[in-house]
Amino acid sequence: KQGRVIDLILPIFVLIIGTISMMIYTGAQSLTTDGQPFSILGAFENTVVGTSLVVGGLAALITATLCALSSKQISLKEYVSAYALGIKSMFGAILVLFFAWTINTIVSDMHTGKYLSSLVSGSIAIGFLPVMLFILSAVMAFSTGTSWGTFGIMLPIAASIAVNADPALLLPCLSAVMAGAVCGDHCSPISDTTILSSTGASCNHIDHVTTQLPYAMLVATSSAVGYLVVGFTQSGWLGFLATGVVMIGLILLFKKRPTKT
Repeated sequence: KQGRVIDLILPIFVLIIGTISMMIYTGAQSLTTDGQPFSILGAFENTVVGTSLVVGGLAALITATLCALSSKQISLKEYVSAYALGIKSMFGAILVLFFAWTINTIVSDMHTGKYLSSLVSGSIAIGFLPVMLFILSAVMAFSTGTSWGTFGIMLPIAASIAVNADPALLLPCLSAVMAGAVCGDHCSPISDTTILSSTGASCNHIDHVTTQLPYAMLVATSSAVGYLVVGFTQSGWLGFLATGVVMIGLILLFKKRPTKT
């Protein structure tokens, strides 16, 4: 009831500063090992993200603990109980990421990307690759309710397929995976973000899902056309233009006319 703003801001500040500092530090170590001169861009390119996130997260956790206990508004027993509930709420997402990382290792060892790229090269036009990855990632994220898990599974596969099929499509393919995963996660009724959105707005969960679907599908359809254009033209500007034209056309098509009374 007598909370302090600093108790909210300070842990977040420590998280950001700690993570970025460790990213620069681990990146600098990698540059030194390779005998390269230090630069900020080079450090970020060669950083160890996992270690940086762990150190930043632990620093923020320790800071939050000290802030909570120093205020003397909650007891140590209450804090430990809340800490256990936090672990429980995040366990599902951590488990999904753990299995995604495991699958990534298996996919890499089996050279799945090379195999799939050989199938794509021999059966369909390479230009369809971005839009196919977009749709597949959206379906996967919708089914699993997690965009991060889809990132972990699909990004290595998409990168390997693009490099072996047509390196010029590497960035469009990675973009398609991330956009499709976020789209599917946004629409999924089992996604944590969807559940939290309906809970925070105090509305029926299924009502929230069904009312946001038309807007998401409008953007997804327009984006799919844009990725199709990018795949065949390899022009980002033409892809943006096609997306905008299709979106305007769909808005005009489905726009409800006011009813006369």
